[in-house]
Amino acid sequence: MLLIKNGTIHNAIDRDPFVADILVDGGKILKIQPNLSCDGAEILDAAGKEIYPGFVEAHGHSGLDGYGIGYEGQDYNEMGDILSPQLRAIDAIEPRDQALTEARNAGVTTMCIGPGSANVLGGTFAAIKPVGCRVDQMCIREEVAMKCAFGENPKRCYKDKGNSSRMTTAARLRETLFKAKEYQARLEKAGDDVSARPPFDMKLNAMLPVVRKEIPLKAHAHQANDFFTALRIAREFDVNITLEHVTEGHLVAEELAKEHVMLAVGPSLGHATKFELRNKTWSTPGILAAHGCHVSIITDSPVIPQKYLPICAGLAVKAGMDPFEALKAITINAAEHIGVADRVGSLEAGKDADIVITDGNPFEIETTVLAVFIDGKQVFCQEA
Repeated sequence: MLLIKNGTIHNAIDRDPFVADILVDGGKILKIQPNLSCDGAEILDAAGKEIYPGFVEAHGHSGLDGYGIGYEGQDYNEMGDILSPQLRAIDAIEPRDQALTEARNAGVTTMCIGPGSANVLGGTFAAIKPVGCRVDQMCIREEVAMKCAFGENPKRCYKDKGNSSRMTTAARLRETLFKAKEYQARLEKAGDDVSARPPFDMKLNAMLPVVRKEIPLKAHAHQANDFFTALRIAREFDVNITLEHVTEGHLVAEELAKEHVMLAVGPSLGHATKFELRNKTWSTPGILAAHGCHVSIITDSPVIPQKYLPICAGLAVKAGMDPFEALKAITINAAEHIGVADRVGSLEAGKDADIVITDGNPFEIETTVLAVFIDGKQVFCQEA
């Protein structure tokens, strides 16, 4: 049992921070209130320190595109098949990737990791905590979303294999969803009669959680017209969807606000390496949030090292984003985006005890992370 006393708590639910104690047991937060006491508990005095929920990254590739291994060691794209929904991130994540350790030590305690954006359908993302020696020990959810991609990446990677236009990308996704819906209908009609079931199809079977609305499509889209193609297809087939990257979101913020879809914005740091990034700006998450959109901020690690996720939120604040909205964008909003907000993303009784203690605002580069807890266990401590 652990009792963290007298810290200034930023719980990602209440706009204003407050001084209180946090009682932790069995990996969960039991209570948050002033003047707690508990016989036998380990006491950690956090007076004068800031306490935050563990930060949550809604979209990255660390553990698949490993630290310092180069192209020959990456596992985040299947380059031989443009339609690969049957692939699962958990079958390739490297728990010993140094990038995961660095992110954890910076306070990123939950991360959504999955395939890249070469494929129209690339496979499923997993939500993990960066502690453990095997991915089975790290997962919060093994499959949280099905990656799909629009725009330049599928065109570039498969231009010599029959996919050289946005129209073809959309048609391929539609075709797969048509087939998956039909596959589901035939399975339902067959019921318990094994002889009446359609022949097993690994790809269509992998799409069943999507068409059943158990997981959303996680749609890579930078350019504004790609947002609306993705949404059009999702509505056409009555499936759930989130939009990832949303680089031109500030240009169509009013329209996106009408859609009530979750948006993961980033990576916003770095050079515009292709024309669909030419409108990249740190203003995007703030403009979208100001229009009432549900916004997360992402690094798309390793595009931006995941350890800089809080700094990305700070740069969005510098560009005009409300600071509380920026905090939510790397905590509770990100947890909601990936469907794990019942466990992480805020400091509340009953949730996992994923806690970050700092000596200041984590959005500022001068701030030091002093301690990180995952499931109530200290996984990092800043040496004096």
